[in-house]
Amino acid sequence: MMQNFFAFNITAPSKNGLMMLRGFVHVFLMFYSFSALAQTKEKEWMLGPFERDQDARPILQQNSESEFKDPITHQISHWESMATFNPAAIVKEGRIYVLYRAEEKLGEKEIGGHRSRIGMAVSEDGTIYTKQPVPVFYPNEDHQKQNEWPGGTEDPRIVEMEDGTYVLTYTQWNREVPHLAVATSKDLLHWEKHGPVFKKYKEEIYHTSETKSGAIVTELKNGKLVAAKINGKYWMYYGVPHIWLASSTNLKDWAPVETYEGKLAPVLSPRPGYFDSWLVEAGPPPLLTENGIVVLYNAGNSQNIGVKELGNRIYTGGQALFDPNEPWKLLDRTDVPFIKPELPFEKSGQYVDGTTFLEGLVLFNGTWHLYYGTADSMVGVVKAKQ
Repeated sequence: MMQNFFAFNITAPSKNGLMMLRGFVHVFLMFYSFSALAQTKEKEWMLGPFERDQDARPILQQNSESEFKDPITHQISHWESMATFNPAAIVKEGRIYVLYRAEEKLGEKEIGGHRSRIGMAVSEDGTIYTKQPVPVFYPNEDHQKQNEWPGGTEDPRIVEMEDGTYVLTYTQWNREVPHLAVATSKDLLHWEKHGPVFKKYKEEIYHTSETKSGAIVTELKNGKLVAAKINGKYWMYYGVPHIWLASSTNLKDWAPVETYEGKLAPVLSPRPGYFDSWLVEAGPPPLLTENGIVVLYNAGNSQNIGVKELGNRIYTGGQALFDPNEPWKLLDRTDVPFIKPELPFEKSGQYVDGTTFLEGLVLFNGTWHLYYGTADSMVGVVKAKQ
């Protein structure tokens, strides 16, 4: 029909017909360009393009009726009564396991004033998710209580070792100093806590510093994502408002990359004039590819020096490419966000400015599933073909 339309107008044009034709072609080209842009990537090395489902909606939401007997207070807590957000994800035995931050509502306190534990939801198909009735990771009467109580355990990321051990990085929040910490498990249910990742480094010089958001580099082996070794070491991008880098030989004890002066060396920083002008923060576990290490990161916008149209403090997503042999060497990064809050559930919640906060990435049945927190309130997912 398109060919007939053009043939008719070209062989028998009139003044009005030509005007109509020009208008149609203009609209057609605009539509075509928009469609093509929506299906392409800004840079060839990027993961994606990621797309929302046609009827996109949150896959996990708060539940004020969920109950859990807290081992510290010995009281029944409504452990996900405030929010469920900021998810990690892993594939195990043909299922997707999403580990999410669940907040118990404690009065009318603001962000950071509630109590967090980590819950788990399971999906057979990447569409329907079934929550477990109680959290799988939480503060307890153990050797980490002083770091995790009363604020809780927050913002998980997870990777798998080649021997099947799961390694969880998370934030310990005692309402004084947030610590990036690590725990391990063989079954995702029973966990051994190893404490803050930098506790053993140089007589604990970073133990009183704020640390969070640990994303361990992975690679795809036999269709499975596992923690990757580069030059005999594991590597982790972490932190906010800059992204720093650390290495480890056992995934438990980490050494940050420093300058010759012994100071932390940021490997990715905010940029005035761009969507990441306010802050950058490590996202889900990065992926070692043939082009380099692809780091998906969370980006905060400062409207006065960033992108005015985005607004203030809005969280979007960017991607950066690092050298596969020198993980501190930045090769490229995106100029525009590849994901941003657009739908109502991404722009409404306890974080009123809106977030698409990236924390979980899995390959499931040939499709990338990228999990993110929305407005510090719910969990969403976008997908891309491998």
